[in-house]
Amino acid sequence: MTSPFLKLGIPKGSLQDATIALFAKAGWNILLRPRNYFPEINDTDIECSLARAQEMAEYVEGGILDAGLTGKDWVEENSADIVVVDDLIYSKASNRKAKWVLCVRADSPFKKPEDLAGKVIYTELVGFTKRYFKSRNIDVDVRFSWGTTEAKVVAKLCDAVVEITETGSTIKANDLRVIAELMETNTQLIANKKAWADPIRRKKIEAMNLLLQGALRAERMVGLKMNLPKSVLEATKKILPALTSPTIAELSDPNWLSIEIVIDKSVVRDIIPAIRAIGAEGIIEYPLNKVI
Repeated sequence: MTSPFLKLGIPKGSLQDATIALFAKAGWNILLRPRNYFPEINDTDIECSLARAQEMAEYVEGGILDAGLTGKDWVEENSADIVVVDDLIYSKASNRKAKWVLCVRADSPFKKPEDLAGKVIYTELVGFTKRYFKSRNIDVDVRFSWGTTEAKVVAKLCDAVVEITETGSTIKANDLRVIAELMETNTQLIANKKAWADPIRRKKIEAMNLLLQGALRAERMVGLKMNLPKSVLEATKKILPALTSPTIAELSDPNWLSIEIVIDKSVVRDIIPAIRAIGAEGIIEYPLNKVI
């Protein structure tokens, strides 16, 4: 293709830097330009646009964008008629899902959503919150918050707030108490239905998803390589978890083998001392860019 045929939305704001970093690991370098909403990308088939995550689903549904990345929460908020290609579990703070929670002041008498009947609730997620309470036949006054949502309940401008959290630290810092979890959310790759029905654009979107997922998977894993006496091979296999099974190669010394595996980062600190204790040598740990 000599001109861009896929219009891709990159979320502007809190997810922006994490998204650009993820695309770089997947093979696409996105270059922001000052005061410009159309970043450069090293792929002549793609044209990038910056868009607020809150509005991304609307742009994709309307055909302004063929595909984009946004939160599941904003897809739900807009009740968008789009294709959810896949979940991409990453965020500005960590590679885990965030939660929208119903919070009250720590000294509040309210213990459950039903206790808020007739009360005022502030949130950015107005549509979803209204539907949540309506489905439970709880009559509440839901109002839009332009930001600093937690402060509104602290200042007693309302009775409760619905706010997003990853770690819960902001909620604790403001002396709030969670009385219900409304939704678990994460980033999603979404597509316009017309674009998804086009074989060429669909193939490009699916390839993009494959590489993004591979980059995310690689963030959780490392490669491990070592030399090992043949006599302890079976004992080593019991220690080493692998995606399938270890890669084993003969060395010039017939009594030794070269072993290579891909493992989760979280177990490396336990595995290296264990394999070293049974005779492994020349142990090398190395980062991965993509695991497909």
